Amino acid sequence: MDGKVLQNFQKSFVQVQDILDQNRLLINEINQNHESKQADHLGRNIGLIREFNNNIRTVASLYGGLSHSLARSVDASPEGESTGTLRSDGKANNQKRFRCE
Repeated sequence: MDGKVLQNFQKSFVQVQDILDQNRLLINEINQNHESKQADHLGRNIGLIREFNNNIRTVASLYGGLSHSLARSVDASPEGESTGTLRSDGKANNQKRFRCE
């Protein structure tokens, strides 16, 4: 795999992990607010839940971009390159990829 593609993967995975860490904090705060049963805390949860949902959309978008990048890099790989996948029994399935043009 191309070094630039690998760097993009790493960058996106770091972004995803940061967002998921932020969501963990949001969930904790939402739960604390819910348990307090105070009107102003419960009202704050509306904004926190919106932020949480936006974060999930961002993560889905990042994963979509990763999927697209991976598909492009696989399509750009030389003809006859081994895919190196595993079969369901865990053994190597060294199929050759041939692109039809």
